[in-house]
Amino acid sequence: MGGSQDELSAVFQALADPTRRAMLSRLRVGPATVGELAEPFAMSRPAISQHLGVLERAGLIERTATAQWRTCTLRTEPLDEASAWVEHHRGEWNERFDLLAEHLRTMKEDSP
Repeated sequence: MGGSQDELSAVFQALADPTRRAMLSRLRVGPATVGELAEPFAMSRPAISQHLGVLERAGLIERTATAQWRTCTLRTEPLDEASAWVEHHRGEWNERFDLLAEHLRTMKEDSP
């Protein structure tokens, strides 16, 4: 299944923060400058840069510089890999929950 565990950890860590999720949602509509991404948030430029660095290291965005503009673009491959990982494990989790529910039901039936 595609990426390594460390890459997957970086993606989930990046997605854990609401500011970064909001930035990714904005990028779904198309590329944006750092200024456009920063605009909705009441935080310093260094804090915005830190968030963008986390997203870039996770492979979720690509930053390019043209003249004085730094543009960010969404990269969906890491999201696809994270989604595939969740889907792959969902069946196993559901099966375990079903077994637990069955076990609890039989315990309840067996108790006086």
